[in-house]
Amino acid sequence: MKFPENFKRRVLMTTAGVVLCAVAVGFFKCSLFGVDPFQCFAQGVWGRFFKTNFSYGIFYTALSGIMLVIDLVIARSYMGVATLVNMFLTGYIVDFASGVITHFVPEPDLAVRVVFLAVAVLVMCFASSLYMTSNLGVSVYDAIPIVIAEKRGVPFKFVRIACDLLCVIIGTLAGLMPGVGTLITAFFMGPLIEFFNYSFSEPFLNR
Repeated sequence: MKFPENFKRRVLMTTAGVVLCAVAVGFFKCSLFGVDPFQCFAQGVWGRFFKTNFSYGIFYTALSGIMLVIDLVIARSYMGVATLVNMFLTGYIVDFASGVITHFVPEPDLAVRVVFLAVAVLVMCFASSLYMTSNLGVSVYDAIPIVIAEKRGVPFKFVRIACDLLCVIIGTLAGLMPGVGTLITAFFMGPLIEFFNYSFSEPFLNR
């Protein structure tokens, strides 16, 4: 079996990226400033159409499964071990991280919540950059803007902003009002991921 170039470094980047991304979501939850754009879409649709029939966990797993099938058709090359880890383990890491944060800061004031939000956005973008660049698989949602950007020849940051805003719009129309953190993430996640790609992830992988 032939491993890709810099395989050990890719595994390190993938592992760190997935774990840090889940920790960032934990900070996001504790900031109480809303959810990330994809969660806005998922929670909004679930609350509007499926809440009385399915738990959110079942709905989210089913939604991820549907998106995985779509990705296998349009973005097979971006599916890998990180995709499966994101689908099945991220939730547990998020629960652990948010539990630890809540244990040490049970009632954060506004200033602390703002710090939590800033940490969440920066760490999430850095983590996403790590596991995207490692090329051992991306989340079922992350694959979509990557493929669109490649096929249309449009910079990734603009496609990511458009996809995130579409998720926020659908979630809002479904009845979930976005928080300020949701909007900040929608507008800045794409450019920040691209910044970390060029400034750290790509140089680290290829050094």
